[in-house]
Amino acid sequence: MALTYNADQHREYLGLIDNVGGHWMMVFAGDTDFYSAAYWDLLTRIWKAGGPVRKTDALGFMTAVKSAQTAGKYIETAIDRGLLIEADNPEDGRSRLITLSPDMQDKLDGFFDRCVAELRRANKRVDTLGPSPALD
Repeated sequence: MALTYNADQHREYLGLIDNVGGHWMMVFAGDTDFYSAAYWDLLTRIWKAGGPVRKTDALGFMTAVKSAQTAGKYIETAIDRGLLIEADNPEDGRSRLITLSPDMQDKLDGFFDRCVAELRRANKRVDTLGPSPALD
């Protein structure tokens, strides 16, 4: 298989991923309980939604968690730790809404800002480490 990028460029990508992981840990002040794909999926998808989501939808955000009961435990932990807020759904009394706490919203806003800066720096370094084809 012909590769598009060289090993140094691949290492730069790994450095980017390491830096993003480090920034993720900063969001939680080093608390490794939240360094998991389940919380990544849950919190980033709620952030991406830009507002409250139905709890049943939030359960489905954790694609690596196959059990709704286990996914519910992740959500309950996040609520108990102040990362998420659960509220009644005024449009549907049978469902609950989940939203990021204001503090978590601020932390994730900062996280994404730092990650975009990391992405831009990595992109420049990849271009200097070898040939980089034009992007579509």
